Amino acid sequence: MATGFFWDERCFWHAGGNYAFTMPIGGLVQPLAAGGLPENPETKRRLKNLMDVTGLTAQLDVRTAPEASYEALSRVHPVAYLDEFKRLSDAGGGELGRRTPFAQGGYEIAALSAGLAVDAVDAVASGQLTNAYSLSRPPGHHCLPDFPNGFCLMANIAIAIEAAQAKGMAKRVVVLDWDVHHGNGTEAIYYDRDDVLTISMHQQGNYPLDTGAITERGRGAGEGCNINLPMFAGSGHTAYMHAMERVVTPTIEAFKPDMIIVACGFDASMVDPLARMQATAETFAEMTNSIKATAERLCDGKLVLVHEGGYSEFYVPFCGHATIAALAGVENDAPDPMKAGFDIRQPAPKFDAFLRQSIDEMAVELGL
Repeated sequence: MATGFFWDERCFWHAGGNYAFTMPIGGLVQPLAAGGLPENPETKRRLKNLMDVTGLTAQLDVRTAPEASYEALSRVHPVAYLDEFKRLSDAGGGELGRRTPFAQGGYEIAALSAGLAVDAVDAVASGQLTNAYSLSRPPGHHCLPDFPNGFCLMANIAIAIEAAQAKGMAKRVVVLDWDVHHGNGTEAIYYDRDDVLTISMHQQGNYPLDTGAITERGRGAGEGCNINLPMFAGSGHTAYMHAMERVVTPTIEAFKPDMIIVACGFDASMVDPLARMQATAETFAEMTNSIKATAERLCDGKLVLVHEGGYSEFYVPFCGHATIAALAGVENDAPDPMKAGFDIRQPAPKFDAFLRQSIDEMAVELGL
């Protein structure tokens, strides 16, 4: 078996409307030269380009997928939401939530983004592939059932989980979200359930402003099945790896999943415009190696990474390439050109010790 790579050119055609950074243009907000939201196609396209140039793409089982079916979408999203999304999409585009503009055809592209995740999870859960990466766009982890936000229009990972569970292929699933922003949509969808463990590692107080507290642990049957790790701004490589070792791995081991899915954002990188963390390409590769080893111990290696955020057009390709090479177990032939400078800029020893201590304190609060 091989590592799958799911992508489709049409996902790069999703358009974000008249925004400058995260604000609508108008008044004193002047349009940007490049135009649009930070969630633009170039980070994803340049990642795929880099993979093609180095030959990494040729070492993967490259696939596309159909749009997720209406039945699959409606397991997560209310019919009224889907129908209004489709109506606006057919009428030329619009916006349904907060910072989620789309152009004509946006509904179909969002359904395709979800469809890539659905087929990636299906192929791994059924044993066709060892593991897989889904280059989904638009992203999904902020999308609630009836309210899109944070560039996310459909809950890609939840749609994929529900499709797999409907087929009886995955009863217990872990969603590890290392996007720098809190995975509030995934959390909301599974907050009352005990068959999906959600873990979000995010920058404290970034986005959304009113979610992601460590005290939010789930409700009812889902009590204890939601883990939030709000990490301090400035957290770097060793803090992320300490969080993986101290909190993420033991929590997943106790849950005993059938499958692990990663909401794979690269916006915790040092040069991302929407965050203030100090992760590097090496950080993402090592986190991938860590979660891959956990999947191999617990669930026959069944692991899928689904692309989320990451807004540095220059650096996301190197982070993604390192991640996918680690997932496939092949040499990374795209060395990080910023490694020397980024290593020097990692947190000073005393601050790093403080960051790791804060993670230890969160682990204690979580009962670990």
